[in-house]
Amino acid sequence: MDFFLVALTFWSLVILSLLLFIHGLWKKSWQSLTVSGFAFLLPMLYFAMVEKFFIAFALLPIVPFLLAYHMKKKEI
Repeated sequence: MDFFLVALTFWSLVILSLLLFIHGLWKKSWQSLTVSGFAFLLPMLYFAMVEKFFIAFALLPIVPFLLAYHMKKKEI
């Protein structure tokens, strides 16, 4: 049961981050992209350690952060 709750939490974070990523791109919201990046961090670091694809998974949360920075810089 413990593993089920951990898996449910991680997949919920992944789905939430994907929805926030799409919302951030659609509405041009740097706040949504930042929250999406933070929601991506924990599951992607866990999956990177388990699946041995550290570079591919660990660098994935950087994309929303870079897009959020670019949108915020454009806004100023």
